[in-house]
Amino acid sequence: MAYEVKLEIFEGPMDLLLHLIRKNEVDIFDIPIATITDQYLAYLEMMKALNIDVAGDFLLMASTLMHIKSRMLLPDTDGDGEEEDPRLEITRPLLEYMRIKELAHDLSEREILGRDVFSRVPSDELSALAQGEQGSIQVNIFQLIDAFQRIIDQRLPDTQLRFRLEEWSINEKIEQITTILREKHTLYFQELFPKSMGLSELVVTFLALLELVHQGLLKVFQPDPKSDILLNAALDDRRTP
Repeated sequence: MAYEVKLEIFEGPMDLLLHLIRKNEVDIFDIPIATITDQYLAYLEMMKALNIDVAGDFLLMASTLMHIKSRMLLPDTDGDGEEEDPRLEITRPLLEYMRIKELAHDLSEREILGRDVFSRVPSDELSALAQGEQGSIQVNIFQLIDAFQRIIDQRLPDTQLRFRLEEWSINEKIEQITTILREKHTLYFQELFPKSMGLSELVVTFLALLELVHQGLLKVFQPDPKSDILLNAALDDRRTP
């Protein structure tokens, strides 16, 4: 049976829309619906190619976006220009979702206030960056997909994501990544994907990375928006006596 990553354990369709709005640096009140819809559908195709199980909510949002896109192409039947902007169908719930996320973030920050994030004193530059994780930017699954897509584009341009997972074991890759992180504790995202890797191994390594994030054994963040993504081990000292 093919290995699947359950996307609902990470993010939802609203998170993907917000990611696209921020990525394109557009006003949430003036969303270029055709561009966002096309990019949203491209993400779904990418996730399908990666064997990421896309929940029904994502497909429902895709239908909503395509409906809004088609409405935007229709002329104003009344001719008075007072017809409600079809984009409000997603703008309103997006704004509400943003408020909920901000509230949840504030509550989370209060819970961890005063707690040590890491138990050991780092000794190298990467670990020093990791120690500052509290002031860094959390990376979501869509940013990870972007970073992985850039690697594919650089190494294998014009290549379709067709591969056989059977060539590599997810569990073996998880063990390999775990071993690396136990030694280095922190590393850059690209370090997991050496140039010697072929397409199938690249994909399985990425899926193993997602599984480690899901298990809470790996934290993914950026010191700032323009920095390379950092992976920080959470293979904790909880698992050892």
